[in-house]
Amino acid sequence: MAIKALRGMKDILPPTSAQYLTFLQEASTIASRFGFEYIETPILEESALFLRSVGEESDIVGKEMYRFIDKGGHDVCLRPEGTAGVVRALIEHRLDRQGGVHRFFYHGPMFRYERPQKGRLRQFHQFGVESFGEASPYEDGAIILLAKSILDHFSIEYTLKINSLGCPKCIGGYRERLVAFLREQEGLCPDCQRRREHNPIRTLDCKDPACQERYQEAPKISDFLCDQCHQDFTKLQEILNQEGVAYEVDPTLVRGLDYYTKTAFEFLSGALGAQSAIVGGGRYDNLVASLGGRPTPAIGFAIGIERILELIPPPAQERTGYYVGALLPDGVDRAFHLAQRLRQREPTHFEAAPKSLKAHLKGADRRNVRYAAIIGEEELAKGLVWIKDLVAKREYSLPVDEVAEVR
Repeated sequence: MAIKALRGMKDILPPTSAQYLTFLQEASTIASRFGFEYIETPILEESALFLRSVGEESDIVGKEMYRFIDKGGHDVCLRPEGTAGVVRALIEHRLDRQGGVHRFFYHGPMFRYERPQKGRLRQFHQFGVESFGEASPYEDGAIILLAKSILDHFSIEYTLKINSLGCPKCIGGYRERLVAFLREQEGLCPDCQRRREHNPIRTLDCKDPACQERYQEAPKISDFLCDQCHQDFTKLQEILNQEGVAYEVDPTLVRGLDYYTKTAFEFLSGALGAQSAIVGGGRYDNLVASLGGRPTPAIGFAIGIERILELIPPPAQERTGYYVGALLPDGVDRAFHLAQRLRQREPTHFEAAPKSLKAHLKGADRRNVRYAAIIGEEELAKGLVWIKDLVAKREYSLPVDEVAEVR
């Protein structure tokens, strides 16, 4: 029996792989314009990192982590999200003690053992950014505008929702009121019944329609914000208004991870059905300190690349580059060296097997190149190369040394 990819894990093949690389290149360029620098963290981390950051009561830790004991007896897991690893790197390399602002972007695979469905895989890919050291709502605004710039660049339609989760000072009174409300509710889903005792605020993140309908009547965190949190959230809205950004304040938006505080936001697409979130992020001012670093304000977001690619039309298949081959065995050596020269300037496909002209032209068409460069018996004798321009539909012969100048 042939070995296949594991359930929920997919290969990325052309032409999707070209879209994937294009997205990473363009998103990285935009992030760089906002002052972010590239960081890469390991895929494998200590499980304790996510137990302490994401939260032991979260679905990720309780149900979804790929967690195991390695050959050295260490409790490790494949990273289920990117923020915790970047925070760990910040602390380990003592960047939190240097002061100033540190801004990073990253991309790569994440792993969660959950039921595969449209827009949700067990191995999925994210592009993310994290900013450390700036507590201002202007940084919140810049982060949201960065995400918006990436989506706008790819002409993706979206709805932006924002909320403030408050600081620990706000949460105490709100939690009490919310728990009292939840205990009055009957028929909540099993996840919400568990969460209302251990992490009641996360019940608001439930995707069960029946639960969500009940939570429309739940107490609103916005009614419990302290003066500073209220001022910061008001300022963020002013910034977005001044920049002409359309948004909706959603008091039930809490995000799915325990470490979020104050600003939370999501960009959603109506084209993806139930899995509509394409960008999610927010502020996590307490996470660095909770993982052993110096208290450091922080904010970031992550983009689900698989979901984004469903919304980006395939790039135009413009013919480019060369196909190089020979009609007879004696011409293969010269064709190979010609291909090597062309590769210094253009994408070039080399065919090692001698074939008929018809077969070579089919190969050139299949690879979507512009030029077919073929060496036959006559070309070999005269030092020429037969060229066919598959766009202009022209045929001509050139000396070998002049082929690289064709454009």
